[in-house]
Amino acid sequence: MNNSERDVEHDKIQRYNAKERINHWIVAITFVILALSGLALFHPAMFWLSFVLGGGPWTRILHPFIGLVMFICFAILALGFWRHNLIEKNDIAWLKGIRDVVNNREESLPPVGRYNGGQKLLFWMMIGCMIGLLLSGIVIWRAWFSWMFPVLVIRAAVVLHALCGFLLIVGIVVHIYAALWIKGTVGAMTHGTVSRAWARKHHPAWYRKMTGE
Repeated sequence: MNNSERDVEHDKIQRYNAKERINHWIVAITFVILALSGLALFHPAMFWLSFVLGGGPWTRILHPFIGLVMFICFAILALGFWRHNLIEKNDIAWLKGIRDVVNNREESLPPVGRYNGGQKLLFWMMIGCMIGLLLSGIVIWRAWFSWMFPVLVIRAAVVLHALCGFLLIVGIVVHIYAALWIKGTVGAMTHGTVSRAWARKHHPAWYRKMTGE
């Protein structure tokens, strides 16, 4: 009997294994560091946030390298989860019933698989933003690559980098709020399991697949 089967028998279903959770938290921690240091570089009024990386010079040096770490870890995460985030017919119906979602009337919604329509949209938005941040970040990476591009391309890359960063920050704030709003969600990414009742209520199609019920 494997660990997943034991968890099911003890009223727990494994949602994330240890590698997935470690990778998730690396992405989360690097994102916070990059968001703060990025805001420090974005506008003089927020330069005080550079304390997170030890001041201005270190922020300019470390920000792009930490960005590479986040991108690589997120790419590993995305490769493992993209199949679960394909948009299906039920997801469109779920999104159309967003009022029922907000009012906690999940019984009125189509059965949700491992992820709901909102989570799937966020997933693909994050992929787009991550790619945009990587490409624009390479263009504006001074002393390494920026000298290879004309000034207009560098300016456009700065705007794209700021836009992708803003969208990603908003998306992550929504992600955190949703995780706190639905009790039991945070626990899935800390100890890897959820209760059968949680799975049955919030992700019934996934629950049936995992339990065979």
